[in-house]
Amino acid sequence: MTERERRKKPLIAVVGPTACGKSELAVHLCERFDGEIVSADSMQIYRGMDIGTAKPSEALLERVKHHMVGVVGVDTPFSVAQYCDMALACLADICARGKIPFVVGGTGLYVDSLTDGIRFHGARTQPELRARLQELLDEKGAQALLEMLREKDPEAAALLHPNNMGRIIRALEINIGLSMTKRRYNELSKTAPPPYDTLRLGLFFREREQLYERINRRVDEMMDRGLLEEARALYRYDSMPTAGQAIGYKELHEYFEGRIPLDEAVELIKRRTRQYAKRQMTWFSKHPSTTVIHVDDYEDIHQLSERAAEIVNEFLSRRDDR
Repeated sequence: MTERERRKKPLIAVVGPTACGKSELAVHLCERFDGEIVSADSMQIYRGMDIGTAKPSEALLERVKHHMVGVVGVDTPFSVAQYCDMALACLADICARGKIPFVVGGTGLYVDSLTDGIRFHGARTQPELRARLQELLDEKGAQALLEMLREKDPEAAALLHPNNMGRIIRALEINIGLSMTKRRYNELSKTAPPPYDTLRLGLFFREREQLYERINRRVDEMMDRGLLEEARALYRYDSMPTAGQAIGYKELHEYFEGRIPLDEAVELIKRRTRQYAKRQMTWFSKHPSTTVIHVDDYEDIHQLSERAAEIVNEFLSRRDDR
């Protein structure tokens, strides 16, 4: 092990699909190991989207300091490169104060940008190219852009949800503007050594139906807590460039526009959230250094946090022994 590796600060990442219990577990661990949380959720970054993005409750926010939650207006475009710059500054600040940073979230690219040293080669948007792609989207629809990506970069197209036009347009920008596939772009982006000594805790379920039941219950609870009113307040914005992609809001906007009844919108939210959770599990399961914890092996958060704390203790002890 080199001296540089010895000097790396520890970082704990708590990852997994939506509704798996990441936030509560991370708070328990932060209290035990004197940590602070940096959110790695691409939608919790926005203000005014508290219920639909399942932001940590006020009780959890009071127990442990959180960073990168509610820091951007919903009408503001926000990229992963911008996130990386802001979040890395938060991590450095946490470490400078002698605390352990916990990166917590379900947006895989956000997590990887912090833990794997991704530097986003050529990350700046090309305005003229983006304008042409947006014009094509307006004239011929989303399917035309998706078919274009399938022809140019079938691997990237297969990994993206057909409704995620932001990512589809970005993949086309990379392919056309930089003349490379998304895979090659990612390879070139990983030019820096990982900046932290990272332990990745991945929360998964042996029985996927248990997760799906959690998701369905949580959507019902969101509706009871006022998701409809929260979505209506956001509906007045003429443009939500990135925030408008969030599941829960776009479905209710269809209801506000009279295209679908409310009960259908709610069922659509549940279905799309389950589909999103499946994609999250696929992403996180592919990372080679993830330490898997099966949530359904434990009766409650206390048992789960005890097991997670054992793993963190072992990780920190190994560092001390180096």
